Amino acid sequence: MSPRNLERNLVGKGLGIAVVSARFNSYITDQMSTHAINRLGELGVASSDIIIAQVPGAFELALTARRLTERGDIDAVICIGAVIRGDTDHYEFVARAATEGIARAGDDSGKPVIFGVLTTNNTEDAVVRIGHAAGYADTAVEMVNTIRQIHELS
Repeated sequence: MSPRNLERNLVGKGLGIAVVSARFNSYITDQMSTHAINRLGELGVASSDIIIAQVPGAFELALTARRLTERGDIDAVICIGAVIRGDTDHYEFVARAATEGIARAGDDSGKPVIFGVLTTNNTEDAVVRIGHAAGYADTAVEMVNTIRQIHELS
C-alpha cells in the first residue's frame, strides 16, 4: 500500500476569503491588508469573493473572525494586526488574547483562521515585516484546499 500525499494547492478561484484588520497601528496594518488582498487576487480569488472588515484593535479580531466563519460564503479568514511592545504589561495581555482567540476561532469553526498579527518589540521590527502579509493569503488558500483534499479522502 502506497501513501497518498496531499498536494500543495494555491489556486484561489471560487474561494471566499475574509480579511479582518485592526485599525490600531493602522500605519502598519493598512499596508499589511493591501499586501494580503493583492496576493489573494494573484492567487485567483475574485475581488467580489473577498470581504474586508476593520475592527478597533487586535483584541477584537477573534470575535469578528468567529462570526465571519459562520457565513457559508467564507472559506477562510485572515486576521491582521500589529501589537507593539510598550512600557506597560498591556502588550502581553493583548498579544496573548489575540493569539488564543484567533486559534480558538479556527478550531471551533473548522475553517482556516490565519494568524497575521505582528507582535514586535518596536515599530521598526513591525515595518520590516509588513510585506510578509502576502504569505497570509498563501496560507489561507493552501489551508482551504488542504482541508478539501482531506474531505475528499474520506
